[in-house]
Amino acid sequence: MALHLIKLAVGCDSVSDLTERVADRARRAGRHIHVTRMVPKRDAELLAGGSLYWVIRGEISARQKLLAIEPFRDGEGIGRCRLVLEPQVHAVSPRPMRPFQGWRYLKGPDAPADLGKAADGIAAMPEPMRRELRELGLL
Repeated sequence: MALHLIKLAVGCDSVSDLTERVADRARRAGRHIHVTRMVPKRDAELLAGGSLYWVIRGEISARQKLLAIEPFRDGEGIGRCRLVLEPQVHAVSPRPMRPFQGWRYLKGPDAPADLGKAADGIAAMPEPMRRELRELGLL
């Protein structure tokens, strides 16, 4: 059973916004990394097929596969962690999520399915329409 991380995508308004940011970072650095302060203790479980799920505007909306976890010390000697992520962003079936600080673990069975695996009509909808229908309780 895979273990995942969940994190807020601060400043992102949509999955397409996140996708653009990821592509830009990957283009500049040659790979996509996300730096966090804390190092996950369950790294072996995370690297056995885990992903980083992104919360965008109060909903779990996207994920990226975790490729590596690299602890390091920054220029001020503070311990940090690089989460090396697959550059491809996968939209997932949206699920409400309250704000939190840092990251949280997400067990495999609790993770939302990729949107491509959902009904074709839902996957084909524009993201703002999906969000509005969800807010109205119709999705």
